[in-house]
Amino acid sequence: MNNLPALTGWAWLKRGMALFRKQPAALMSLLFANILLAIGISALPFIGPILVVVLIPSFTMAFMQACLMIDNGDRVTLGVLLTGFRKPVLGGLCKIGVIYLGVFLILALATLLIAPDSLRQLPGDIKIGPGDKLPFTASDFMAAFGLLILETVLLLSLCFTAPLTYWKHMGPGKATFYSFFAVLRSARVFGVLVLCWFGIFLAATFLVVNLFSTIMLAQVVLMWLMFLFILFWQCAIYAGYRDIFGKPGDKDLQPA
Repeated sequence: MNNLPALTGWAWLKRGMALFRKQPAALMSLLFANILLAIGISALPFIGPILVVVLIPSFTMAFMQACLMIDNGDRVTLGVLLTGFRKPVLGGLCKIGVIYLGVFLILALATLLIAPDSLRQLPGDIKIGPGDKLPFTASDFMAAFGLLILETVLLLSLCFTAPLTYWKHMGPGKATFYSFFAVLRSARVFGVLVLCWFGIFLAATFLVVNLFSTIMLAQVVLMWLMFLFILFWQCAIYAGYRDIFGKPGDKDLQPA
C-alpha cells in the first residue's frame, strides 16, 4: 500500500469522471439495473431489506468490474451485473455484506442516543416564533452530526473490501483489515476526495435549482444529477483501488 499525497483524491475523482465519459450509457444502464434488482429483492417480505444490505458488496463489484473493463478498453454489457452473484465469490461477498449489516445495526443503535423528537425535527421545516425555543438542543445537533461523520468513516473504511475479496481472494476478515488500514493510511486523500466530490455536487445542485424555474423539472434534473455523482464516486473508488493495490490482472481474475 503506497503512501499517497493528499491531492491524489482530486486525481481519483478526475480519473473516475474520465472513465465515466468513455461509456456513460453503459454505466447508467448498469446503475438502473442495480437499482431495479435491489428494489425487487427488498420487496421480499421480512428478509428483503436485510438481503439488500448483505448483497451490497455484490452490487459494488458490478461497478468495479465495469470500471476495469473500461480501463482495459472492453465494452461493458449488462452481463457484468452478475459479477458478484456467481459462485464461488458470492459466499465471500455475502460475508462482507454481513459486516455491512453489523455497521448499519451499530449506527441504528447509536441513533437511540439522540432524542427521537429531535431527530424528527432535523430534516423537516422548523417554524420558530419570537419567544419559542429551538425544538432540539445543540448537543442533539452535534450528536446527529457526529453520527453522520461516524457513518461516513465506517462506510469509507469498507470501500475496498469487495474488490479485495473478489480480485485478491481474501477472506472477509483479511479484506476488512486491509481496506480499513488502506483508508486510514490514505485518510488525507479520502478527505480531499470527499470534499471535492461533495463540493462539485453542491455547486451543480445550486446551478440546477437556479437555472430551472419549474420545481418539477428541477427535481427530475437533480435526480439524474444524483445518479451521475453516484457513478463518479464508484469510478473514483476504482481509481483509488488501482493506485493502492494495483490494477487487477489475469491472475487476480482467476477463481479462488
